[in-house]
Amino acid sequence: MNPKSIKKQFEKSLGTYNKHAVFQRVMAEKIVSEVFKIRKEYNNILELGCGAGLLTNEIVNNINFKQYYANDLVEKSEKLIKNIIPTCQFICGDARKIRPTQKMDLIISNAMFQWLENLEKVSEIYRTMLNPNGILAFSSFTPDNYKEIRELTGLSLGYKTLGETRKIFEKNYKILCAKEIESVLNFSNPLELLAHMKNTGVNSLAESSWTFRDVKNFCDRYKEKYSDVRLTYAGMIMICQRLK
Repeated sequence: MNPKSIKKQFEKSLGTYNKHAVFQRVMAEKIVSEVFKIRKEYNNILELGCGAGLLTNEIVNNINFKQYYANDLVEKSEKLIKNIIPTCQFICGDARKIRPTQKMDLIISNAMFQWLENLEKVSEIYRTMLNPNGILAFSSFTPDNYKEIRELTGLSLGYKTLGETRKIFEKNYKILCAKEIESVLNFSNPLELLAHMKNTGVNSLAESSWTFRDVKNFCDRYKEKYSDVRLTYAGMIMICQRLK
């Protein structure tokens, strides 16, 4: 997936994301809880992939800070985030290419790192943005995420395991927390499942949009393969501290 495709998907779902992103909300709560255990106050915070402010709200309600920076590919996110934090400095663009003017005490991101290729390079980029002993906290997804979709269509992102991700980041960081979380959402029919994915920014894992026939075939095959309509979410929480 290229940034333009990701931007297009999430731009369409900006107004529905927070309502339907049930599992992502759980991840946001857990990641903020773990960050809070380390420190309750940070001078400079940078949130990557802020979207409609799901994680932002969680941070504001639990963590003290002096300056907040928020990044997203979608320009419209700026208004939503500034409704939550009026003094926020919004940085629009690819999270791998932004270069804030200040060093950060905390870089945090929820349900975005799965879109980033070359985590080895990403690890190094964010290390340079952190103050000594600064914290990088993120959630992402593991290979069993959306396993029903993968089994039916063969479509999936290149999810890494918790162990693989840990191995990459421990080269530049001390790993303070590494946890897996999983949940299964149930739906009344396959169309409702697809609507849920659309409302959370994942219209399709393929480059091209599905036709009416594609949707019908998916629904028919889903009913043949599974006795109940469900969608598995499998994620991880990782909290890293920059090594001096």
